[in-house]
This record gives sequence, C-alpha cells and structure tokens, in this order.
Amino acid sequence: MLSSFALEQQLHTARQELSHALYQHDAACRVIARLKKERDEARELLAQAERQVPMAATTSAANGAALSYGKRAAEEEELDPGSKKIHPGISGDVIKELQDCNAALSQQRKRRQIPATLAPVDALKRYTQLNSYPLHKTNKPGILSLDIHYPKDVIATGGVDSTAVVFDLPSGQIVSTLSGHSKRVTSVRFAAEGELVVTGSADKTVRVWQNSENGNYDCRHTLKDHNAEVQAVTIHATNKYFVSASLDGTWCFYDLASGFCLAQVADASESEGYTSAAFHPDGLILGAGTSGAQVKIWDVKSQVCVPEELHKLLM
Repeated sequence: MLSSFALEQQLHTARQELSHALYQHDAACRVIARLKKERDEARELLAQAERQVPMAATTSAANGAALSYGKRAAEEEELDPGSKKIHPGISGDVIKELQDCNAALSQQRKRRQIPATLAPVDALKRYTQLNSYPLHKTNKPGILSLDIHYPKDVIATGGVDSTAVVFDLPSGQIVSTLSGHSKRVTSVRFAAEGELVVTGSADKTVRVWQNSENGNYDCRHTLKDHNAEVQAVTIHATNKYFVSASLDGTWCFYDLASGFCLAQVADASESEGYTSAAFHPDGLILGAGTSGAQVKIWDVKSQVCVPEELHKLLM
C-alpha cells in the first residue's frame, strides 16, 4: 500500500510538471508568433520608407512640375480613387539625364558598324543543341522569360513555378534561385552590370533582387503599384530606371535604386492591357504591346502616346 501511494504521488508530480511544461511551450509559441508578426510589419514599413526616400530629394522638382503633371495625376486618381500612392512625375532633372543618355547613345549607334564576327545565316542553320538544363520545378514546367548578362556569361530565367533562376553558363551551375513571387514569373531582366535582377509576376508585383556577398540574390524591393498581372519589365539604358507594364492598362516608371514609382501612366483611349514593353536602345521611346494586338509608342519625356502615323519618323 505504501508503495502504491508513493507511485501515485510521483505520477501526480509528473503530471503537474508536464502540464507546466506544455503551458510554457504554448506561451513561447505565442510570443514567437507575435515577434514574427512584428518583424514582418517592421520589414514592410522599412520597405515603404526606402521607396519614399526619393520624395525628399524630388520635392522641389515635383512642386515645380505640379502644374504640368496635374492633369495626369488627376487621371490616375480617377483610375484608382482609393489609392494613397504618390507619383510625383518624372522631374526635369531625370528628363535631362534621359536626354543626355539619348544623345550619347544615338551618336554611337549611327557610327556603329556590323561586326565581322556576326554569324551568317548559313552558320545559324547548322546550330545544334549542346546541353539542356532543368532549372525549374518539373511539376510546373515552363520558362516564360529569359535574359543574358554577357559580360559575366550568366542567364536569368522566369518560370511558371513562380521562381526566377540565375544560372552560370560556364560552370553549368545554378547561382541563385529567387523565391518570393506567389504566381508565375512573366518577365526577368538584369540591371546594374548584373548586380540587380528585376522580375515581374502574375501576382501583380515587381521585385528587385540584389546580388549579395554569398552569391545569392536577395529581394530588395517589392513593388505593388499594379492591380493586374505584370507582363513585362524593361531596363533603361542609364541603368538607373526601369518600366513595368501590366494587364491593368498602365505602365510604371521606377527609380531602380529606391524602387520608387515616379509615374504611372494609362492611355485613356485604350482599354486593353499591356502584354509586353521595351525601351528603344536610345532610351527616350517606349514601345508597349497590348492584348488587342496593337503596339503603342510612348514619348517617355512627356508620357504621351504618339499617333500611329508618326511611328516611323520616331524610329
């Protein structure tokens, strides 16, 4: 009887200790969950602050251009009346930078000669496949976009599996897998000498990824200015700005370093969304293809769509 009593006491003590341990574990889980939530909120606030940094530097320029951009700003407000995002417009300093780049590149392009190493048509006909690399998940196969950074011989691909991959061609190895989008990656482009990668996705976001010391590309900015699938991103020749085009019928002009949207432009006469976009090599003209099988040519300086009869003159 004494032995049974002692065993019952030990069992009771063990039950109390177990109950206390479970309580502590539950409390710890709650604290961890709260800290994770606070961390995520802090990261989001930090990202918003980084995108708003240029506002202080461009306030005077934006105020000076307020009258010229007032009409377009009002149109943007009509497109999304609930939006609190501020688009100050492309300032005079930025336009001058674009014009200087255009002047320099235009002169170079006019003097450019066809390289002697350019492969002739007969050589292209003899090309055969050397290798095949499975870069994306096989349960969601498909590559929707590809870009090559020739100086470093690296390739970036955007896949149906919602990831982008940076691939080193000489070694045949994956350098980094860019995970963060929730839907397929529709467009991918290198920028800043390969140190940055810009991706657009069907999840309505644009992400800017930066090469880190360990070789991986970490997400630097997540941009949420579109309200439909982002179909294209294109980098300006200055490597300081880029444009995203979306099925929502708008294109956004971004500062690459800060991820801040300087302008979001819509064509009032066009109800179709954009499925592709690219800068002219000299950088002052933007071409955008629509889901209605049309090509729109935009003057980047004024954000005005050029009439079709003037397309050939501009190009």
